[in-house]
Amino acid sequence: MFIRNPMVPELIVTTLSASLDFWVQQLGFTLAYQRVEEGFAYLDLNGAQIMLEQYDPNAGQWLTAPLDRPFGRGINLQIDVPVVAPILQRLARVDWPLFTDVEQAWYRAGDVEAGQRQFIVQDPDGYLVRLVERLGERPLVPA
Repeated sequence: MFIRNPMVPELIVTTLSASLDFWVQQLGFTLAYQRVEEGFAYLDLNGAQIMLEQYDPNAGQWLTAPLDRPFGRGINLQIDVPVVAPILQRLARVDWPLFTDVEQAWYRAGDVEAGQRQFIVQDPDGYLVRLVERLGERPLVPA
């Protein structure tokens, strides 16, 4: 039985097939299920879930403004993955540009710092996707 998360973002996309290629072939998501007749797909990557819906001006989709590229301005979707290296290799094979290069970042999280190896890439419609490999925690260094 497939377990759906309590919160799953749904992205309106220009061309579902191009988006599926990116999310499945490049990032490594699996297709949980699809409604081809509606231009809809539900994807999963180790519990990180996302829904994709192809734009249809006659479908009554929930849009608050016209869709102008890049889509999703002001949001980035952070997705934890076991390691970022295989994803980077797949993206490099198809010459997919990175929005930000791979970096190691440490963020204050209460009384510790949480580390992650991360990079950001844009999907075919311009949504920012931040892939994160967790590096653990370390004590917070007093300023």
